[in-house]
Amino acid sequence: MSTFKAPKGTYDLLPPESAKYLAVREAIAAPLRGSGYGYIETPGFENVELFARGVGESTDIVTKEMYAFETKGGDRLALRPEGTASVLRAALEANLHKAGNLPVKLWYSGSYYRYERPQKGRYRHFSQVGAEAIGAEDPALDAELIILADQAYRSLGLQNFRILLNSLGDKECRPVYREALQNFLRGLDLDEDTLRRAEINPLRVLDDKRESVQKQLGDAPLLRDYLCDACKAYHEEVRELVTAAGVVFEDDPKLVRGLDYYTRTTFEFVHDGLGSQSAVGGGGRYDGLSEMIGGPALPSVGWALGVDRTVLALEAEGVELELPATTSVFAVPLGDEARRVLFAKVTELRKNGVAADFAYGGKGLKAAMKAANRSGARYALILGERDIEQGVVQLKDLESGEQAAVGMNEIVAELESRLG
Repeated sequence: MSTFKAPKGTYDLLPPESAKYLAVREAIAAPLRGSGYGYIETPGFENVELFARGVGESTDIVTKEMYAFETKGGDRLALRPEGTASVLRAALEANLHKAGNLPVKLWYSGSYYRYERPQKGRYRHFSQVGAEAIGAEDPALDAELIILADQAYRSLGLQNFRILLNSLGDKECRPVYREALQNFLRGLDLDEDTLRRAEINPLRVLDDKRESVQKQLGDAPLLRDYLCDACKAYHEEVRELVTAAGVVFEDDPKLVRGLDYYTRTTFEFVHDGLGSQSAVGGGGRYDGLSEMIGGPALPSVGWALGVDRTVLALEAEGVELELPATTSVFAVPLGDEARRVLFAKVTELRKNGVAADFAYGGKGLKAAMKAANRSGARYALILGERDIEQGVVQLKDLESGEQAAVGMNEIVAELESRLG
């Protein structure tokens, strides 16, 4: 047995459980592909400053959770803790915003890294599928992304999730709220680190999960009471469009999310069956992020949905995904000539789109049939010397146990017919 183990706070995806994760990724991506979003893939690490500027110097992600390191060449890099900053950086570097009509619509899937205290639903390595619509300020885009996420979750059979929705205002109205919130926070019994955070970005304090902090925030001023007319109108249109699509949400005036770049629309998907790690995804509008990282003004909106937590949510609801069989046909050769003939037939089946496997390693009939049953295949192909002489192969239904001889040249068509 190996002396090495997966690092603390990480996990290995292994068959058959890994099939669930693939199915979740596919389900989340499917409505995006059908709505004009193109796939993007970015490096697993970026310049530290990209996240410091974009995510926020005062956030826990940057100050406590980011895996940062210095290369042999002296570059300061970080494993990506989230996807939006990387995607926007890549779009700006490639000048996608200059190539045609805006918005640039992108989706991605990948691994992200945060140094956190490991627990169920919170890992140091985790997987997300995300979507970004870059370069347009339009309530319909915000609504579209909320609707597509809802569609993805429901296509998986998930029911007991809630959508929380809020507005964080913009550069016109948020400064007024910021000052009011800071004045309120200065009067509370908070530790020095929290007070320092309140001076840098007071909204971060509202997102503090500690009970000692939360119990003092009951009378905190709410941002919705400080929204300018433009932000109120924008948010109301988002609400109307989402409602008209039949998507149910809850207004949550205290929702701020954990990243500094959000403006106006912010939303979160939560599942009450997951305990303290209830958020399965979220996102919002980030109209100033492009300028923060050195680009032009490009109002944008996006979200990221956690694959790991979505799988946990499905398990909490007892939802069993309908997963395609990894193997439909299992070939069992008896003898060297049968191995050659049947291996060629397996290759032909695969070329015709039939999932087929083979009894490797020279197994005897009993061991090979056990392997066929373990594979999950519906049918077994059994070929011996007498079958070769007669030009047939034995086709066995592994569910019913029925077995019949089928002509060697007819077996592909026969299996395609049976498997549909």
